Amino acid sequence: MNNYIVLKNRPSGRPKESDFEFKEEERPSPKDGELLLKTKYVSVDPYLRGRMRDEKSYIEPFKLNEPIESGIIAEVIESKHDDFEVGDYVNGMLKWKKFQLSKGEGLNKVDGNKAPLSAYLGVLGLTGITAYLGLDKIGNPKEGETMLVSGAAGAVGSVVGQIGKIKGCRVVGIAGSDEKVKMLQKEFGFDAGINYKTTENMKQAIKESCPNGVDVYFDNVGGEILDAAMANINSKGRVVNCGAISLYNETETPKGPRHETTLIKKSVRMQGFTVRDYQADFPSAVAQLATWLEEDKLTYEETIVEGFDSIPKAFIALFDGENKGKMIVKVS
Repeated sequence: MNNYIVLKNRPSGRPKESDFEFKEEERPSPKDGELLLKTKYVSVDPYLRGRMRDEKSYIEPFKLNEPIESGIIAEVIESKHDDFEVGDYVNGMLKWKKFQLSKGEGLNKVDGNKAPLSAYLGVLGLTGITAYLGLDKIGNPKEGETMLVSGAAGAVGSVVGQIGKIKGCRVVGIAGSDEKVKMLQKEFGFDAGINYKTTENMKQAIKESCPNGVDVYFDNVGGEILDAAMANINSKGRVVNCGAISLYNETETPKGPRHETTLIKKSVRMQGFTVRDYQADFPSAVAQLATWLEEDKLTYEETIVEGFDSIPKAFIALFDGENKGKMIVKVS
């Protein structure tokens, strides 16, 4: 038999385990032109929360009672496809199933000898690509500038900060615990860090950590932290709106400061993006990330949870900040 996970309910506020349902079906067999994949690693990401809403967005919402999908590393265990052999490992947007059929579309082979398989979901996958391209296309960091990163201990933020250091910036990260702040400085080379959970005045804390102001702000959380960053933005600063995890579970649109005057008076560039905006640049981004990784200029952290049954729990844990770096589920 084959196990899979569907979206049972559209979450109201923070997702719950009861919003997901485990189901069984007969394990499929490939026909000509198909291959049978066995799931090895599953990526859980904050953006999946948006796909659980029944609303128009840059990507189609999940349908109720149908399998959820995300980035997955899978092993080819049967193949009737000319381009794939048994034993190949592939990366692609696949269903939350233990086993599934594919016609090979959208799959990329990955080499576990060059990097751990899980890295192709993180630093060498969409999260690493997101960090690289968001910073390159919008942030445009310059040597000597100050870069501020929220969600800095997460998969995207930790890579963003390291790239900032490679580019010669002073980098300050915002994270949710003293342990994570220490990790930012010790493991990822950030110059300073702020624990937002124990900081009463974020505006003042950013001012103290960024005495020359903020030239580039890479935002993964939105909300009040964005407001505090905008209060410290420099003239001709750049704000990269990558994510807004603080708002994903809100049932109503919160009200906050209006940033129009700051954008105008300081000639600030604020731009949102999704990584698919720059799909043509994926190969060059991966090549650069892989080079930095090989040169030990880039490192990464993973939080790996064991077991197919743990996928919903791991996803929900993202909203409590339980992950360090990329959150991945390893399927036995």
